[in-house]
Amino acid sequence: MARGRMFYGAKAVVLMGAHMPVLLRDDKPDIPWPGYLDLPGGGREGGESPLECALRETIEELRLHVMPEEVHCGRSYRDPAGREVWFFVARLDPIRAAGIVMGDEGRGWQMIRLSEYLAHPKGIPPFQARLRDYLAA
Repeated sequence: MARGRMFYGAKAVVLMGAHMPVLLRDDKPDIPWPGYLDLPGGGREGGESPLECALRETIEELRLHVMPEEVHCGRSYRDPAGREVWFFVARLDPIRAAGIVMGDEGRGWQMIRLSEYLAHPKGIPPFQARLRDYLAA
């Protein structure tokens, strides 16, 4: 995960006990997965590393500061367009959920049980699959 390595973007699952924050995506037809439950993350900016991208996006979208040492898993995948994307998992004390504040993207956020996200009809299928990969490892 060297700085400057080419990749498209990164997502982060922030586990807080058995729960995780998810964002309700805008319901616009011109975006992928409109109206679905999303994870914090997004596109790469400048020469940032995949982890820097995921941590920056988590701050922007949830005002949640995750420290690099709280991230214990990271893996690259290919999106449907063949671009490299990263998926990270962090574990935080559940009390930190009280500090979450919605950023300026999406229609809201909520805490959801990990098991509920995996079965939710509005969970984004590639992210559900990546979470299953994480749990199987």
